[in-house]
Amino acid sequence: MKTGYVYILFNKQNGSLYTGVTSDLVKRIYQHKKHQIKGFAQKYNIDKLGYYENCGDIITAIEREKQIKGGSRKKKLLLITNMNPNWRDLYDNIV
Repeated sequence: MKTGYVYILFNKQNGSLYTGVTSDLVKRIYQHKKHQIKGFAQKYNIDKLGYYENCGDIITAIEREKQIKGGSRKKKLLLITNMNPNWRDLYDNIV
């Protein structure tokens, strides 16, 4: 079974957020950075990796994504701040 990741992107500190799931984190974030994925993230220039989580497998990652998306904005901001207190783009940490 494929490894699954859940991630949260942002466009600026405390700005717009996007939560997604993937089996290839590096490739997916690269696609967001190059605006190759049409939709909300592209429209609002949300391309900085603020948070990510290795969930082991893709099924667990999808469940976790639903949990995060169902939570409040405040909880999403806390996830980012706890992992990444300076709100840096974590993309360089994963490549």
